[in-house]
Amino acid sequence: MLTVVVTSILAALVGLFLYHKICNPFLWADFMYYLKLRMYSNSLQAHMQQGVITYLDCFLLQANRNPNKPFIIFENQSLTYQDVNLRSNKFANAFRERSLKQGTPVALLMCNEPDFICVWLGLCKLGCQVAFLNTNTKGKSLLHCIHTCEAKTLVVGAGLDHLVEVVLPDLQKDNISVWLVHHSSLSKGFISLLDKVENMSTENKSGPLKVDIKSNFLFIFTSGTTGSPKAARVGHLKAIMSMAFFHMCGATSCDIIYITLPLYHMSASLLGIGGCIQLGATCVLKKKFSASQFWKDCVKYNVTVVQYIGELCRYLVNHPVVPEENCHCVWLAAGSGLRTDVWKAFAKRFNMIKIREGYGLTEASIGFLNYTDEVGPIGRASYFNKLSAPFQLLKYDTQTYEPFRTQSGRCVQAEMGEAGILVAPVTGMNQFLGYAGNQVQSEKKLIKDVFVVGDVYFNTGDLLLQDHREFLYFHDRIGDTFRLSLSQWTCNNGENFRPLQDF
Repeated sequence: MLTVVVTSILAALVGLFLYHKICNPFLWADFMYYLKLRMYSNSLQAHMQQGVITYLDCFLLQANRNPNKPFIIFENQSLTYQDVNLRSNKFANAFRERSLKQGTPVALLMCNEPDFICVWLGLCKLGCQVAFLNTNTKGKSLLHCIHTCEAKTLVVGAGLDHLVEVVLPDLQKDNISVWLVHHSSLSKGFISLLDKVENMSTENKSGPLKVDIKSNFLFIFTSGTTGSPKAARVGHLKAIMSMAFFHMCGATSCDIIYITLPLYHMSASLLGIGGCIQLGATCVLKKKFSASQFWKDCVKYNVTVVQYIGELCRYLVNHPVVPEENCHCVWLAAGSGLRTDVWKAFAKRFNMIKIREGYGLTEASIGFLNYTDEVGPIGRASYFNKLSAPFQLLKYDTQTYEPFRTQSGRCVQAEMGEAGILVAPVTGMNQFLGYAGNQVQSEKKLIKDVFVVGDVYFNTGDLLLQDHREFLYFHDRIGDTFRLSLSQWTCNNGENFRPLQDF
């Protein structure tokens, strides 16, 4: 009798397995991804109970755990977690003498280099709200960005002083101090920084900061298709959640991660550098992307993970074959904006590399990751995923691109296979802190009374499509924001990147 029962149970389990294998072949992958996400969330909550609640806290935790592990490799430099920690202390002490304090907005205009990270972390230790400025911003646009975030201090990287000289009289008129990351001021109106940093103590003289995890951490500018750049507020919670990106893609502390994207964008600063910090991994930082040097660098530095945007992959696919592309150690490429045709070409040419394509926004926490090997989707709309990140795709008016509403005033969900506007409920975990200095645009991103009176949803301005297998595909952009604007970022090959979505 017992044998019959056991046999029946096993037969039922096998039947259930085969049923799901045929009808829902991604159920197990969905469940495992959800489980991994829950485990990370539980770990995050445990760390928060121990006082690790910010991006800076995560870095300091790794600096204490792995002080001698290489953190940043840049050209011929190699800085350990301890090196970056001590140097950021020196920057913090130099800024403190100029009365910078918690809550003070500071604009940062620097290219990719280790001191970008050291200056940023130093300002974090004072509790300043840092605004990352696109290094291609000039003239009135540069002034607009600085004024928008209400910064009274501007930190400028060496070699970018010519961008500031043009607007220096306006900055002086507004009593904005301009610090140059150099040993001398080079010209009148700049305050040299490195000569002062050299004389500073490596001791962290900052007292413990009381931080509201729901408060603003950064300003990151999103470039619109119309009008001036908007300063998206990025909260502490959003920042620390973004640090899970590489972990969710499968990377570990043993990986060496290659970052060529500009640090003034969220992809490189929060997902990239932040992802390395979360893992305790090593980052190989490049000043600018170069298709001709890409695989050579991967071989030289023993890179195992690369971060991309779609156009980066297109340049690699279109570049002539180089010997190094067949003898590297890269096993994972993680990023966003990869078109299906480029994806297929990349996978065919570099077939040993696993691709993890995602979608996300600077302004809100809604995001997706395609953790399967299916080519094309940006993520999945499974039951488990909606538990962790609720969202809806709404029908829209094809003339106005506004959400369609019924006679009762409520919105309608898009049908399966039909493109719809991606919206996500505004909650404590999915914040929208708005755009600094632009209340009108902030209000325009919110949709109210969507399904019931009083509910509020964030409008991404993106059209997504869900197929019958629960895969999500990016369809089009109807908003006025480019998620990753690299249209003016010239790579070393003399080509320009086109705007793509950002995390």
